[in-house]
Amino acid sequence: MSKKVIVEAVAREAGMTQAAADKVVSAVLDAVSAELAKGEKVSFPGFGTFEVRERAARTGRNPQTGAEIQIAASKSVGFKQGSKLKDRVND
Repeated sequence: MSKKVIVEAVAREAGMTQAAADKVVSAVLDAVSAELAKGEKVSFPGFGTFEVRERAARTGRNPQTGAEIQIAASKSVGFKQGSKLKDRVND
């Protein structure tokens, strides 16, 4: 599902124009991104929780040469599904 499809669904369900729905969807995504950038959790009860997870530095391997390489520590976004989402997906 793309952002365009989400915007169309929001516009249809909320009875608004696609331009207005696009602003709403963009604002929500910007707010979620800003909170994650600050290291905060973002929770949608019943749907799930987004959080920043730390990935430690580690040694990897170049698949072409087999040489060992150092992979720097980084952050990634993790998602833990809520119970209502889990139940809906498993129906």
